[in-house]
Amino acid sequence: MTATHVEHKSQGPAVVRCAVLTISDTRTLANDIGGDTLIAHLTAAGHVVATREIIPDDPQPMRSTLLKLREQPELDAILMTGGTGISRRDQTFETVNSLLDKVLPGYGELFRQLSYLEIGPAAILSRAVGGLLGSKVLLTMPGSPAAVRLAMERIVVPELSHLVREARR
Repeated sequence: MTATHVEHKSQGPAVVRCAVLTISDTRTLANDIGGDTLIAHLTAAGHVVATREIIPDDPQPMRSTLLKLREQPELDAILMTGGTGISRRDQTFETVNSLLDKVLPGYGELFRQLSYLEIGPAAILSRAVGGLLGSKVLLTMPGSPAAVRLAMERIVVPELSHLVREARR
């Protein structure tokens, strides 16, 4: 890391207030292991989960929830798990992509690169996407606990404060 990068990272907020959304037609709070994994990594890093919701894999409720969260000044980031695959029901990529004000192509690229190292060419099935929704950092990841762990440990937790710092500027 360069001195400038280290300096910028150190200027990010120590605590990031997050919304956690699970996109699924089958998950409930009782069996949402991907969402639980995401929350465990956030809280272990000292961040706050301000809200958690499970939303059907349907564009309209996803869209209305994201637009509502965009307007909440107390939130810094929206982290989503699920719906990033290629099945007919997977609508996260299309819905999120249509709402982003700025896209972070490197997030999805890096996630797939790291995923490839773990699962091989099946990594192409992931359509993880990230960007800014207004001034909120929005990152999606697959619903599998292993994919959530990979994204959180290798990308999200190490860069979340820095992303929020830059999004606020």
